[in-house]
Amino acid sequence: MAGSLLKHKIYTDTQCNNEEFRNRNLWPRPLARKWTFMLFVGTCLLYCARTTMPICAVTMAATFHWSKIDSGLVLGGFYWGYCFTQILGGYASDKLGGERVLFISTTLWALTTCATPLLAELSSHTFALMIMARSLMGVLQGVFFPSLASLCSQRVVEGERGFLMSTMHSGCYLGTLLAGGMGSIMLDSYSWKSMFYCTGFLSILWSLLVWQCFLRGDVTPAPLEMSSSSAWTWSRLLSLLKKPPVWSMVFAHMCIACTSNTLMSWLPTYFKESFPHATGWTYNLIPWLTAIPSALSGGYVSDFLVKQGYSISAMRKIMQFFAMGASSLFIMVLCGGMFTSFNSALAFLSIAVGLTTFTSCGVSVNVQDLAPSCAGALYGFMNMLGAFMGLVVVALSGYLIEVTQSWASVFSLIGLINVTGLGIFLVFGDAHRVDLEV
Repeated sequence: MAGSLLKHKIYTDTQCNNEEFRNRNLWPRPLARKWTFMLFVGTCLLYCARTTMPICAVTMAATFHWSKIDSGLVLGGFYWGYCFTQILGGYASDKLGGERVLFISTTLWALTTCATPLLAELSSHTFALMIMARSLMGVLQGVFFPSLASLCSQRVVEGERGFLMSTMHSGCYLGTLLAGGMGSIMLDSYSWKSMFYCTGFLSILWSLLVWQCFLRGDVTPAPLEMSSSSAWTWSRLLSLLKKPPVWSMVFAHMCIACTSNTLMSWLPTYFKESFPHATGWTYNLIPWLTAIPSALSGGYVSDFLVKQGYSISAMRKIMQFFAMGASSLFIMVLCGGMFTSFNSALAFLSIAVGLTTFTSCGVSVNVQDLAPSCAGALYGFMNMLGAFMGLVVVALSGYLIEVTQSWASVFSLIGLINVTGLGIFLVFGDAHRVDLEV
């Protein structure tokens, strides 16, 4: 009798749980695990394709007789395109479903990657065509993370969002590492074109698998229904930005995004100039290898504590403290000149890079707490600001290095930006839903 009651209770709980997933339009857990794996692979391929041009830039510059200014214009074209489609990609995902937007955009940028070597040989205007191809890559890849934010808010329960976003961010670092390894082999054994063909082909294969296994036959949940009062508009976005939790989140994300881009852009130069006899692969690989387990562990711990009953708002702030506050402490140590050996510099900066990944379960997921009905568009807006400010701060860092002849000025700038953004988020940040109030 007791066994029958127990079986009935388990069946009833399971039935209720499945009914909750259907009513809230969430992925069932088996499907969520499959999507998490596929999105992780997709993020990895996204960064492989994104870093293909930078890896091949030196060889291409020698082939096509580009100057440093020419190379900079080609590489910089990506970020202008990347800023352009952030909001549009988030809005489309909120309306149509992030799964479909990701599939379409990935297919297009995969084909663009494969076509890049062909465009280079198409005419004598190689320089202009490469700028166009690079900008188009930015336009097509700009929708990825806003779509991911929209998916996370619509398909994943609150207690599992941190791990999903952390897993996706760890895929970024793995993709960067794989592209570097593949590039080293292919540039030595084959031509620069093979790198574009390889990453493009793998990305097309990912799209085919997603279509065959997840999208064919419309097996994904439909996008969330939104009333006319909750539909995304510019006036509604401006109303949301007047809310202290929203604008503090946007500002903190902008700060951590531009400091992370600055570290990624300038760390190889810092190590090469400060420690010219050090082995290059160590400082090009170790910080990003550290970031992968750090991102995964941060997401796991965050979700575990939320499921244990800890405040979501407190978790977001704690994770952001480690991402911006604790990481800045390790960076600022290098300003004093006390730790000047290569090993100590590599250790402190690797820890700092690892800690910055905690933002994936801080402000990066906070947008889904505050405004799930338009999480994609709002994330696109703040990611656009982060990308643009990253361009500004990266350029400003180069100016400071040139004028002061000291890396301490750059590390101090990173620390100042991080502390400012963190302080505002700790004071004004929250995790209570606000999109129903506007």
